[in-house]
Amino acid sequence: MATQTIGIFGGSFNPVHIGHMMLASYLTQWGYVDEVWLTLSPLNPLKDAAELLPDIKRLAMLSIAAKGAEAIDICDIELSMPKPSYTIDTLRVLAERYPEYRFKLIIGSDNWQIFDRWRSAQQILDDFGVLVYLRPGYPVDKRHIDGMEVVDAPMAHVSSTFIRQAIAKGRNMNYFLPAGVYKYILDNKLYRK
Repeated sequence: MATQTIGIFGGSFNPVHIGHMMLASYLTQWGYVDEVWLTLSPLNPLKDAAELLPDIKRLAMLSIAAKGAEAIDICDIELSMPKPSYTIDTLRVLAERYPEYRFKLIIGSDNWQIFDRWRSAQQILDDFGVLVYLRPGYPVDKRHIDGMEVVDAPMAHVSSTFIRQAIAKGRNMNYFLPAGVYKYILDNKLYRK
């Protein structure tokens, strides 16, 4: 039996939204990977800590989103790793812990433009590979790069920032979030100003 490929799609998921789920679903259904693991990141030093919900609440929303989703799972490995957490370390720990799988990183073309500044970027390309999904305003040079594949997946132009701002203004975000996530946000009075 061939080794399954797991796509590692990391993020703060603050909150997880339909754009995240659409991409994960597309990557599995169109055969880029066998499964996608939504990998929750602890606080990113480049993000505003005041805007970030506690890990446990973001993890709860990911669990709700992934429940019943075919070939999409969640991964909380980074929450128990030393900080700051680097992607190369996450991938190495996963490869060691799950030797039966092959892991591949999933990033947006915005991150691809600065990928050469990531810790051990070449090692990630060589040892794991990177799927780069196109994001508006961030074109990708189409020349061949070993270990990198461009994915032109359908995108919903929605962001976690947009969702948080809309909820703070009292807008109904039911159709922008995976089933059950909006109810969780309302029940827990999250993202209110």
